[in-house]
Amino acid sequence: ALFASAWSVMTSFAADPTHLGADTGMIAVLHTWGQNLSLHPHLHCIVPGGGISPAGHWKSARAKGKFLFPVKAMSRVFRARMVAALRRAFPGEDPQLFRGLFTKPWVVYAKRPFAGPEPVIDYLGRYTHKIAISNHRLLSVSKQRVRFRYKDYRDGSSHKVMDLEPLEFIRRFALHILPKGFVRIRHYGILSSRRKAVSIPQIILQLQGRVVALIRHIRSRAPEVLCPCCKKALMKTILRFDHRGPPKRYRELLTPSVPH
Repeated sequence: ALFASAWSVMTSFAADPTHLGADTGMIAVLHTWGQNLSLHPHLHCIVPGGGISPAGHWKSARAKGKFLFPVKAMSRVFRARMVAALRRAFPGEDPQLFRGLFTKPWVVYAKRPFAGPEPVIDYLGRYTHKIAISNHRLLSVSKQRVRFRYKDYRDGSSHKVMDLEPLEFIRRFALHILPKGFVRIRHYGILSSRRKAVSIPQIILQLQGRVVALIRHIRSRAPEVLCPCCKKALMKTILRFDHRGPPKRYRELLTPSVPH
């Protein structure tokens, strides 16, 4: 229900021409634990900053990198979709319980876009290849107590120590063992296994063409200056960068027809 509701919200907003009007995708990773091993099921989703239009062209989000879709609107729609899914899953439950879920606002937390592919890999790795607790957080283990470090986000992300009886520690840890065959990482839309072999190369080719065209445009409008080294030849500014060198995305996208 959690996966289906999240993807339903994304497809609805992406299909709406007011927000995007294109076919998008999503990588969703189920995360069930908090720092103190409590049960806290939620999804971490990576969504492209745009989608493929009905004509087959890449279409960027209208907000130009500031946000994908309005988070307050997404929060309300997600709440409605998720509660509807819970009603279907538990038809015999007290209706008052479901009505009570609408008394508080639900929050969809959305971050700004990643700076590049490396941060995406780093972000995914934090949630795809870790378990509820790793050995370095354990302080001591005995027949009487288990002590481990945790970060209390409600108290300014301060570091604290949790002290539990062994059975309680095992109970909390077992909350995060998923059923056999349950898929924790799922891909949707243009990022699904069936479609990404076609959609991703198509998007890359279109974006590369746009970047090369942008560089050519900048070069044509850049002022000519005297070379600071030979003091004779004229130079035209194409791109400004600091001592670390040009961003990797520009180094990769420059072609022989567009000299450095």
